Amino acid sequence: MKALRIYAGPAARKHIEQHGLRPQDVRTIPGAAGGPKGLILGPLDRFVFGRWLAQSSQPVHLVGASIGAWRLATACLADPQKAFERFEHDYVRQQFEVPPGQKRLSPQQLSARFAESLADFYGGRIGEVLGHARYRLHVVTSRGRHILGREGRARTPVGYLGAFATNSLHRKGLGAWLERCVFSTPGAALPFGTKDFRTRQHALSDENFNLVLQASCSIPFLLAAVHDIPGAPRGAYWDGGITDYHLHLDYQPADEGIVLYPHFQRAVVPGWLDKGLRWRHRSTSFLDRMVVLAPNADWVRSLPNGKLPDRKDFIHFANDAQARIGAWSKATREAERLSDEFEAWLATGGRMRDILPL
Repeated sequence: MKALRIYAGPAARKHIEQHGLRPQDVRTIPGAAGGPKGLILGPLDRFVFGRWLAQSSQPVHLVGASIGAWRLATACLADPQKAFERFEHDYVRQQFEVPPGQKRLSPQQLSARFAESLADFYGGRIGEVLGHARYRLHVVTSRGRHILGREGRARTPVGYLGAFATNSLHRKGLGAWLERCVFSTPGAALPFGTKDFRTRQHALSDENFNLVLQASCSIPFLLAAVHDIPGAPRGAYWDGGITDYHLHLDYQPADEGIVLYPHFQRAVVPGWLDKGLRWRHRSTSFLDRMVVLAPNADWVRSLPNGKLPDRKDFIHFANDAQARIGAWSKATREAERLSDEFEAWLATGGRMRDILPL
């Protein structure tokens, strides 16, 4: 049984038929929100950024939300293979001990611990990320508007209830409550169109980098929002996955290049609130030049507990952190097959019979 599935949009499929898939073809790499599910992509990340893309020299835009932003910022560090190894090690082994007298950590406590982790991981190395010779990083956050402009015990749930109801009717309606705020490598243009959704772009800097990354990972009600990020409008900033869960964006790669997407599933879902709206999971013309590398659903069922790692494991293994760490570690070891099979497919010249329609 194959672990890897390769899906391609029509323009990407035509490109591969004519040229194969070469590292110099890649113009954009997205990184989806999805929490621990992103761990399954570690071996692919190490191969793509550590070995394969190193054979080319063109600029590449990296567009990430939540854990996807954390992964792609890691790709910008010197020696990305070593950096991804540490990322995986630290993420798998994170533990959240609850102080005596509490049932669970508060959002503020979780956010404080996450801020410490980011400061430790990127401490003294932000310049490597922002000054990378080839990679242009774009971190997606969701900025609250009107009632969601500030976090509050009453206003936040009311605001998100309104956002959910409005989004169910029309995705653009979500823009009345939240807007897409992208923080980019200074001077980098966005590699996608923005007519689909209300969008702002701001520059990443030494001053705001950790706050931006924390905001992009701040799941509402689980972590606290990040307020008033330097270099951007005042307000509450939350997880970029709310507006752009899987970054279903109007990609416009330069020179008719390829959008290469290591992903943990086939569907590229627009926003977090669209998870239950199956009709929004279909491919569109936005993804015509995209190649998705995703695990085979049958192979996923062979992993511990028959699924990818996810946030529910923190609850399932609440009293046995070592069991969760063991399950996640086994899943990431098994994921080496994804990288091995992609490398083997490239060595064949990219056989068309292995590519499925996106």
